[in-house]
Parts: sequence; C-alpha cells; structure tokens
Amino acid sequence: MTRRTKGILAAAGLAVVVGGGTAIAATGGEDQAKPITGSALERARSVALRHVGGGRVTATEVGDEEGAYEIEVTRDDGSSVDVHLDAGFAVIDTSPDTPADHPDPHGN
Repeated sequence: MTRRTKGILAAAGLAVVVGGGTAIAATGGEDQAKPITGSALERARSVALRHVGGGRVTATEVGDEEGAYEIEVTRDDGSSVDVHLDAGFAVIDTSPDTPADHPDPHGN
C-alpha cells in the first residue's frame, strides 16, 4: 500500500469517526427534552396552572430529572417557574426558572 493510499484511508476513517460522533450528538443526549403530548399534556398543564395561580405554559418535558413531568409556566408578571409532577400528576415541587436553566444562545 502506498503512502498516499494510507493517508486517504486514514482521512476517511477519521471522517467516519467524527461524523458518527456528530450524528450521535444530534440525535440524543440528556439536553434534548421530550415534550409532553396528548391527554398527559392537558392534565399536566391544568395541574401546573392551578398550582401556580395561572399564567401560560411555555415549555414541557417528559422524564425530567426532578420528576415524571416538568411544566414551565410564565406568569403574568413575566417571571417563570418550573412545576415538577410525579407520574400521577401530583406536584412534587416548584422552582424558579432561572436564566442558568435556559442559557441565552446569544450570550446576553
């Protein structure tokens, strides 16, 4: 095998490794939230809004690390809160949704 052929094969192997890692990062990982859907969304939404006294649901997540469901509610005053529910839709806890939870992609 010539030196040039070895170089081409090495570059192709590197491209496969790098490309494969990129594909894995794009299709999964713990930072990709799966939204709540269907009847579970309606029930979780209702419980969360009642618990915090109103507002609007701005994000949801199934299988959050703090519970079975996480509902982000933006209150009328502009503040946000995360409501964590167990699998039976009971409130586990409520925590302020801070910028550290959702960093600004523009660095602001």
